[in-house]
Amino acid sequence: VQLQASGGGLVQPGGSLRLSCKVSGSNFNHMSWYRQAPGKEREWVARIYGGGTTGYADSVKGRFTISRELARNTVYLQMNSLKPEDTAVYYCKADRGVASWWGQGTQVTVSS
Repeated sequence: VQLQASGGGLVQPGGSLRLSCKVSGSNFNHMSWYRQAPGKEREWVARIYGGGTTGYADSVKGRFTISRELARNTVYLQMNSLKPEDTAVYYCKADRGVASWWGQGTQVTVSS
């Protein structure tokens, strides 16, 4: 299984970005986005389950949306109303049973 994350970049506060994570496999229990800011631990951001149910960290609820396009084996993270504290490397993760796989990360920087 391989995950390829993309879509990061530099954006001003209040702006938007859409991250993509293309996955080589299928039939995962759920797909997730995590992020890690400098000097901080990696934290969970959002998750989409096999049936389509989603969940979000309180810090991003109402601003971020996780979705998927099964035909393209791709999971997205639409990020709106970005804040400087959203600056981090964003990682996608796939889980199947007790196994999990991580993508390589994509940098998101929110700054004026």
